[in-house]
Amino acid sequence: MTGRPSVRPPVASVDGVKITAAVLEVLGAKRPYASSTPLTVAELDLEPPTGREVLVRMEAAGICHSDLSVVDGNRPRPVPMLLGHEACGRVEAVGPDATQVMVGQRVVMTFLPRCGECDGCRTDGIRPCVRGSASNEAGHLIGGGSRLSRGGEPVSHHLGVSGFATHAVVDERSVVPVDDDVPPGVAAVLGCAVLTGGGAVLNAGRPRPGDTVAVVGLGGVGMAALLTALSVDDVTVVGVDAAPDKVAAARDLGAHRALAPAEAVEQGLAADVVIEAAGNVRAFETAVEVTGPGGRTVTVGLPPAAALASISPLRLVAGGRSIIGSYLGSAVPSRDIPAFVELWRAGRLPVERLITSTIALADVNEGMDDLADGRALRQVIAF
Repeated sequence: MTGRPSVRPPVASVDGVKITAAVLEVLGAKRPYASSTPLTVAELDLEPPTGREVLVRMEAAGICHSDLSVVDGNRPRPVPMLLGHEACGRVEAVGPDATQVMVGQRVVMTFLPRCGECDGCRTDGIRPCVRGSASNEAGHLIGGGSRLSRGGEPVSHHLGVSGFATHAVVDERSVVPVDDDVPPGVAAVLGCAVLTGGGAVLNAGRPRPGDTVAVVGLGGVGMAALLTALSVDDVTVVGVDAAPDKVAAARDLGAHRALAPAEAVEQGLAADVVIEAAGNVRAFETAVEVTGPGGRTVTVGLPPAAALASISPLRLVAGGRSIIGSYLGSAVPSRDIPAFVELWRAGRLPVERLITSTIALADVNEGMDDLADGRALRQVIAF
């Protein structure tokens, strides 16, 4: 079942539980991570849900560049931290004030809870939630504090989810119910890669019939953007990446053209909507360069905080171009995830094609190496 329950959900009585989890111990460890093991698989204590929180038994969790950017130190977070933010699972218990989900439902995790009351939440997805952003930065749940500990010492949450574990306690504002026909791996990827990349296309880029949509950076988020663009009627879709295997993968997924960055510039690509999903300065500059007059560059990548790009303001003004920042795909998860599910059901959004491998929790360090080396789009940890 999806949507808001028509009756008060039952509250399951539950005590704190022992969980097995992948805990990030240090930031910026040396590569390869398989040798330095910045993540350790450990037993943690998980408190029961309170207030609007729910206990979720994890079914699948995707490994995303936002996880890697914490591991490599580009986005510092408080450690020790239980990583993982792209996940899905089954609700096993709800707190006394939870009203949005019921025990037994499959839920998709989303990495930015929305309080529904702040200035950010009143922008229909354009701006992040103020409270949710603050709690994510602190490594807390939006209800305050951590529900995780090891030997009596607190362990931080990652983006309100902490999905690299057998169970999680999350706020109900961090989950969206989906029907049981959505497989766990697909459901997990909907919560970050598709919501971020696909949301950037539909909510920020808003392509019109006859438009050309280019995606610069073909990792998991970029490929999700490419697939979403292909689901839009009467648009031409171009994939751009420096890695030949990703260019080939874009063609295999149905891109009308797939080019290296230099080729895109040399051939005079002038797209109406350009999604930048690489998270590095050169990719951003390329995305702006291949945006045509009147076009929109939508950037979703997360480069290091000190990174600076060089662009021509005159080119923006003279060509009527615009640059849009999009966090979480400018999405309202409760609205957009069901819409993506319907596209998937209709066969227009083959999300499962983004999943390159399924791995065990014990292999999470090797998974980070594969992601850092560009050998994977989405690896899914199966529980």
